[in-house]
Amino acid sequence: MDSNKRPENMARIKTKELADAFIAEQVAAVRKQVGDKKVLLALSGGVDSSVVAALLIKAIGKQLVCVHVNHGLMRKGESEQVIEVFGKELDANLIYVDATDRFLGLLEGVSAPEQKRKIIGGEFIKVFDEEASKLEGISFLAQGTIYPDILESDGVKAHHNVGGLPEDMQFELVEPVKLLYKDEVRVVGEALGLPHGMVYRQPFPGPGLGVRCLGAITRDRLHALREADAILREEFDKNGLAGKVWQYFIAVPDMKSVGVRDDKRYEGWPAIIRAVNTTDAMTATIEEIPYALLHRITDRITHEVEGINRVLLDLTPKPIGTIEWE
Repeated sequence: MDSNKRPENMARIKTKELADAFIAEQVAAVRKQVGDKKVLLALSGGVDSSVVAALLIKAIGKQLVCVHVNHGLMRKGESEQVIEVFGKELDANLIYVDATDRFLGLLEGVSAPEQKRKIIGGEFIKVFDEEASKLEGISFLAQGTIYPDILESDGVKAHHNVGGLPEDMQFELVEPVKLLYKDEVRVVGEALGLPHGMVYRQPFPGPGLGVRCLGAITRDRLHALREADAILREEFDKNGLAGKVWQYFIAVPDMKSVGVRDDKRYEGWPAIIRAVNTTDAMTATIEEIPYALLHRITDRITHEVEGINRVLLDLTPKPIGTIEWE
């Protein structure tokens, strides 16, 4: 039977009981596959990699080596949450790399979106490779592949080799959630005891805030974006919108407008709110946000975030506008 094909009789995991049974089954399978060898995982803090990490820690403990690279473009509190949950609570074998200066240095003055993406993606692989090459005895590479990834790649998933290691050394893949859909991965994550906010974290692009700090990234504008985005997320959480809206975030363009503060004119950036719903990310509709809440978010952002003096709402569906601005 094709190991990349979901059995037709496999029940959708919707309950804790089904999740617990799946976890027990995968723990046994991973122990059988891995034996006493070491497994390497790039832990982004996203849903899939976090659930895989928690599952593998349950199965093989310290044989799993997690590498978390902070590229300086994470949302507020995300790297800290990875350290807290995996480093402290789950006592994982966690390597934390703060590469903020390295990434922001390479991105200085770069305004073309595609170039920014290439720099961030390419450098991420380099940093991960450097860390991997320092380690000894790694035989397996764990990945947070889920079933839609396999369907989209027509059932063929490339076997990655991490650079910086001997060319002839191929890692065998460990992909414990590869037959699950996203909703099932979340149920399994909760059954493993991961925080609700981590398991139900909204989709976040690989380049992170790099594609939401529009144009050439500067540290001050990136900081303003991170703070404004945290306020938006906090208000959506408090007002019951977090579970109803698929993706919501702030984008800050590289332009200024005139504002007034303390009876003086000053220049600041606009913060653009984007809140969309979608089932497949191919099309997206605009979520209605109550005006009273919009007023509150605007008031908080313009008063609490240094450098932002306007708040705008993006009302464009997809098509015609993509979900991300860049």
